[in-house]
Amino acid sequence: MNKNKFLLSAEEENDFMPIIAINEQEDEEEKLVVPDTLPILPLRNTVLFPGVVLPITVGRDKSIKAVNEAYKNDKLIGVLAQNDTEVEDPAVKDLCKIGTVAKILKLIKMPDGGTTIIIQGKKRFELLQVIIEEPFFKATIQLLEDKPVLNDPNFDAYISTIKDLATEIIHLSPNLPTEASIILKNIENPSFLINFVSSNLNTSITEKQELLSLESIKLRAEQLTGILHKELQFAELKNKVTSKTRLELDKQQRDYFLQQQLKSIKEELGGDSNEREIAEMKKKAESKHWPEAAKAMFKSGIEKLERMHPSTPDYSVIYNHLDLLLDLPWGEYTDDNYDLKNAKKILDADHYGMQKIKNRILEYLAVLKLKGDMKSPILCFIGPPGIGKTSLGKSIAHAVGRKYVRVSLGGLHDESEIRGHRKTYIGAMPGRIIQNIRKIKTSNPVMILDEIDKIGNDFRGDPSSALLEVLDPEQNNSFYDNYLELEYDLSKVLFIATANDIQNIQPALRDRLEIIDLSGYAIEEKVEIAKRHLIPKQMEAHGLAKVNLKFSDKIIEKIIENYTRESGVRELDRQLASVMRYEAKELATKNKIKPMVSLADVEKILGPQRYNNEIYKMANMPGVAVGLAWTYVGGDILFIETVLSEGKGELKLTGNLGNVMKESATTAYTYLQANAKKLGIEMSAFSTHNVHVHVPEGATPKDGPSAGITMLTSLASAFTGRKVKPYLAMTGEITLRGQVLPVGGIKEKVLAAKRAGLKEIIMCWQNEKDVQEIDSNFITGVQFHYVKTMQQILDLALV
Repeated sequence: MNKNKFLLSAEEENDFMPIIAINEQEDEEEKLVVPDTLPILPLRNTVLFPGVVLPITVGRDKSIKAVNEAYKNDKLIGVLAQNDTEVEDPAVKDLCKIGTVAKILKLIKMPDGGTTIIIQGKKRFELLQVIIEEPFFKATIQLLEDKPVLNDPNFDAYISTIKDLATEIIHLSPNLPTEASIILKNIENPSFLINFVSSNLNTSITEKQELLSLESIKLRAEQLTGILHKELQFAELKNKVTSKTRLELDKQQRDYFLQQQLKSIKEELGGDSNEREIAEMKKKAESKHWPEAAKAMFKSGIEKLERMHPSTPDYSVIYNHLDLLLDLPWGEYTDDNYDLKNAKKILDADHYGMQKIKNRILEYLAVLKLKGDMKSPILCFIGPPGIGKTSLGKSIAHAVGRKYVRVSLGGLHDESEIRGHRKTYIGAMPGRIIQNIRKIKTSNPVMILDEIDKIGNDFRGDPSSALLEVLDPEQNNSFYDNYLELEYDLSKVLFIATANDIQNIQPALRDRLEIIDLSGYAIEEKVEIAKRHLIPKQMEAHGLAKVNLKFSDKIIEKIIENYTRESGVRELDRQLASVMRYEAKELATKNKIKPMVSLADVEKILGPQRYNNEIYKMANMPGVAVGLAWTYVGGDILFIETVLSEGKGELKLTGNLGNVMKESATTAYTYLQANAKKLGIEMSAFSTHNVHVHVPEGATPKDGPSAGITMLTSLASAFTGRKVKPYLAMTGEITLRGQVLPVGGIKEKVLAAKRAGLKEIIMCWQNEKDVQEIDSNFITGVQFHYVKTMQQILDLALV
């Protein structure tokens, strides 16, 4: 049912208002005489049913003339609905064929010149022919009689259902008064009930016209029942939606009211902090020189923030993202210092030696000075621990005049640590690269990527693969961080990676790095580093800066030789710290200390010497040879021992050896068998003796081809009974053809031999160029033998 049309409702934008006729006037209708021709009144917005009273506002000229004509005569007029409600001036074809004869109960002239009539429907009629179109429609009609339905239970059931459905719709419609249901119950005439309910249906003009056009009142009742069922479902759904909406609206109104109160309180206390924050952000953004993409993202984020309430979860997400955008130094750079002399002076003051790296940095500065701008190289310092790779990065930043930041990559497993997390995740944050750029407040710092060879990978991704974009000078001008959701230019950052072992760096990543090898320090270099850097630092750290305490070169050298065995100076630093602690205790208790540290003091403080070179000077038995090895902590000395015993010619290898080292021993053994006569070895010795080759320190894994010539010398010494020359070490790879091949890590190995007090070294002739790179001052007293064949080795090594 139409809740807006039922019972004197003027809310709908129509030119009529239905009125309930309580008096059904059956007797009057029976006496009514209707002429064959009637003036016709077209209606745009409704259908008039018999018995129903309607007030109509008449506005069209034709309609006013038709009404006046009818009112003058018998007050009867034919009312027809229009087929199309949009037609302003209907023609004959626009009129429906079935209508209702109406009696004009009252005609009222309105002050605005319009006319309002109250009409009551009397009988249905069919339009036969329009005989006049001007000045108004006049047509011949034929009345249609409704045949009464007598003693039909189905019809009675329809009438009862119509009353029940209409009553239910009234109860579900809050705008309809409950009195309407009482009026419905009091209507006794079935025909009038059908007409009245049909007139007030909330349905289309077409459906109402169909109801009026049905000849049988029973069919009309049946169709009306179906429409009412549909109307009831709609009313129930509407009522449900309205209730739900009202509940939601009440909550919204309550929240709004509370928010307004809160806003008023905050204003009294000095303004809304959130509004102040947003205003501060906007002000801060005005001074930013950021790209268009960042500018657009900030603007969009601020607009979202202004629309959101601070208590919503997304507010903090957007706020933190905008805060990052504002904190990043978009296009902000520090000025580089192009004074090459000053840069060289700073580098020399901070680090002793390392000429290769210092020259590389000075070359970089020279190009920057001439060109003004260039893509920063990606340097990678490879070398053993404790030689100053990380501190060298800080020194470079100081020399160049840039800010310094360090990113520790050791043990990193999660790719998101580099690229960041998406900001929608709980606890999301930018990657370490962007975090450090944000912290350092400049887009061209010196960034140390420490321990790049110790990055791991697991189910969370491969961080070293994420670094490919960061460390590619051709790509890092548009580095994408998942949290930032924008590209950031890293091309001006001077990246310096550090690593101990180049083999552990992913090949694709290694290809993007400019590798600079840092070998260990010679004893002479360590003495200078201790005098220039370590001793002053430790004296300062232990409160001895103003005390006159000196170390002679000899004492420092003794500490290095007897208490450390390393390529760097980290252990030396710790030993010096022990000496300083002892001297600090002496000063605190006795108020004085000796001005010079003696050898006896060192032994008293540090205990008995840990390392002794005498072991290499002892007369060796046959079968023992000294080799040189490279480890990630620098060069080292390696003993190889061979013993023959009665047996069936088996070869046994022990000492935690890797596959390559085992193959070297097998190759040497086979070479001796093939050249036994030339070397003066009885062939029967190979079948009647078992051979056991052992490399001491079995807890330490050993591998690599460089022990090949040492294996050969040890085996040859055992089989020939000739001792190996004392103070002799060797390194090199061997082949079955008797060739000696070059190996790596020469500087580390040579310095290890020098530390151990060895006098002679045998190596491949192709390694001579590596020896020439070592400062000659560090290897004085060491004699080098460069060989091409394995026979030359045995001639030199065996006494």
